[in-house]
Amino acid sequence: MQSHRSTLFLPGLAAVVIGALLVAGCTGTGETATPAPTGPPGGPAGRLSVTGSTTVLPVAQALAERYMDLNSGADIQVSGGGSSVGIAAVGEKTAEIGMASRGLKDAETAKYAALEPVAIARDGIAVIVHPSNAVAHLTLDQVREIYAGNVTNWKDVGGQDRQIVAIGRDSASGTREFFTEKVMGTTSTTATMLEKNSNGAIQSSVAPNPGAIGYVGLGYLDATVRAVPLQVDGTAVEPSIETVADGRYPVARELYFVTSGGATGLAQEFIAFALSGEGQQIVEKEGFIPVAA
Repeated sequence: MQSHRSTLFLPGLAAVVIGALLVAGCTGTGETATPAPTGPPGGPAGRLSVTGSTTVLPVAQALAERYMDLNSGADIQVSGGGSSVGIAAVGEKTAEIGMASRGLKDAETAKYAALEPVAIARDGIAVIVHPSNAVAHLTLDQVREIYAGNVTNWKDVGGQDRQIVAIGRDSASGTREFFTEKVMGTTSTTATMLEKNSNGAIQSSVAPNPGAIGYVGLGYLDATVRAVPLQVDGTAVEPSIETVADGRYPVARELYFVTSGGATGLAQEFIAFALSGEGQQIVEKEGFIPVAA
C-alpha cells in the first residue's frame, strides 16, 4: 500500500514542477516579477520627468504629490536646475515638461521650434534683506544701483552704516533673466555679486547676513528674511499675492510648464490638473498667484 501511494503522488508532484517551470518561462526568469504600477480604472499611468526652474519647483512638487495621490499609476519626478536647463531638456527630449520662470528666448525658439509654454501661475520677485535691516523701502532705481555696484553702503539708501553684500542668481536662472529685464535693463550687474543656483540658496545666504540683499520668488518668503517694499509713484508696495494679482507690485511675471510639440498623455493630464480648480488651489497655497479658475 505504501508503494501504491508513492506511485500516485509522484505524477502530481511532476505536474506542479512542470507548471512552475512554465510560469518561469513566461516571465523569462525564475525570479518573481515586479508588476508595473497601475492606477485606478481610467486613471493615467506611466512616468513623467519635470525639470527646470527652482522658482516653479515647490509648486510643481506639490502638484505632483497630489496628482500621484489621486493616480497611483503615475510616477512624476520633479527636479530643479534653472529655467534654461528645463527648456533645453524639453527641447532635447530628455524631459517631458520643463519649468520656466520667464518667457522663451528667441534663441531657444529658433533652436527648438516646437516649444510650447503654458502659464500655470503668476509670481512676484521680492527683494529680501536680513530681518534686522530697517531700510523702509527701495525704488527700482536704488535696487539697480545696488546690483550695479554703484551703491555699496546701506546708509546711502536710508539704512544703517553697513556694507552691502549683493546676492543674485546664476546665468541659468529664469529669475535672473527676468530681474535683469525688469530691474537692470541695459545696466550690467557688478562682478562682486555672489551667484547662487536657487531661490533657496539666496534665501539661506541672506538670512544670516545683516548686510545682504537678494531676490527670490514669493514662495520663498518666510520669517528668516524681510521683504523690502518697492516704492511705486511715491507709494511703498509690499510684495504679496494681493499686490501682484492687482498689478500694484512692479516686478511680477508668469511661471510656465513648457512642452515640445504640445503635451500628450500623462504630461497633458498633469498640466490639465495644474490648471484645474484643485491645482490652482495648490498654486495659491504654495504662495503663488492662480491663473485659472
